[in-house]
Amino acid sequence: MTKKIKLDTELFAKIFIPLFIGLLFLGTWECVVEYLNIPPYLVPSPVLMFKTLILDWTLLSSALLVTLKITLLSFLLSTVIGVAISFLFVQSRQIERALFPYAVLLQVTPIVAVAPLIIIWVQNTTLSLVICSSLVALFPIISNTTLGLKSIDKDLLSFFELQRATRIQILLRLRVPSALPYFLGGLRISSGLSLIGAVVAEFVAGTGGSGSGLAYQILQAGFQLNIPRMFAALLLISITGIALFATMAWITQRLLKDWHSSELTAE
Repeated sequence: MTKKIKLDTELFAKIFIPLFIGLLFLGTWECVVEYLNIPPYLVPSPVLMFKTLILDWTLLSSALLVTLKITLLSFLLSTVIGVAISFLFVQSRQIERALFPYAVLLQVTPIVAVAPLIIIWVQNTTLSLVICSSLVALFPIISNTTLGLKSIDKDLLSFFELQRATRIQILLRLRVPSALPYFLGGLRISSGLSLIGAVVAEFVAGTGGSGSGLAYQILQAGFQLNIPRMFAALLLISITGIALFATMAWITQRLLKDWHSSELTAE
């Protein structure tokens, strides 16, 4: 009985309280727009935004699929490359010292500065957008996974070495399990950055037509002063980002719930 009450309280805290705050914000927004009689070409009301989302759903949903494809491809690419680089770093401190500054360079270099060059060098538009987005999402995976692979119990490492375990055995049986929480934390960050990178790359590329993403729809809506459509597209981007983070949080909870302290709940 006590456990059921506790679960109900956690569910209320995780879902209903944020939902209530969101509805309160939207209600306040609607009242302010109506009371001050703000024209829709400046700030549309939430009701108008949702109406526009329904009316333009065909256009916006196709653009969402394009942006989502770029986001998922870049997320997958950055994950594979980031994990491979982390495995390389943990094998040699000299390699890490030599190459890690360049990983930091990827993080601090604005994507808007290098995206035009990538788009020019890579003829395929989708591939160029995926590369740009992957550069944005790569560093958190490298940083978190490398930290996790190095954050192992020294006594356990000594035990593995005493048992004459090979580098591969130490990596797969000791370092990888220890790095899993760090890696999953990097994935939660990287999933959102992949979406941000995809949108920024679309802004820079300015691709239009049937293969255009949400960023192009936002640009077009701005040129046409169709601000309700712009807000509707922004809403879809926000919902997509929340869905990606929630998915990664759910995967993290499923993988760590039975053994890691961050997901264990006191009985």
